[in-house]
Amino acid sequence: MKIDPTRHAVAPRDVHIASFVVQHRTDAAAAIADHIAACDDLELAVRGQTRSVVLCECADQYVVLDRMDAVRALPGVLNVALVYHHAEPREALDAPVRSPSDFQASGAAP
Repeated sequence: MKIDPTRHAVAPRDVHIASFVVQHRTDAAAAIADHIAACDDLELAVRGQTRSVVLCECADQYVVLDRMDAVRALPGVLNVALVYHHAEPREALDAPVRSPSDFQASGAAP
């Protein structure tokens, strides 16, 4: 498979939020934590002895897959499984969140 090196060069319009579970050997936990700490778009949400949960917030789905592949390639990692993936326009994250009372007052459905 040939990878297009320009696929990440597009201005990010969407935000992709994902989480994945990493199953690993006990002795790999520190190296996994170090790798994740070195990536600006990854966060170690749960560090377990043999399973950890990683959060990813990035510009496109290909970056999510690249991050998963990079973690999967670390020594001692047994499996990486995507648990959650959500994408929405960046502008939507800046929009105010409406409360349930706003919907009741306007008669609109949430």
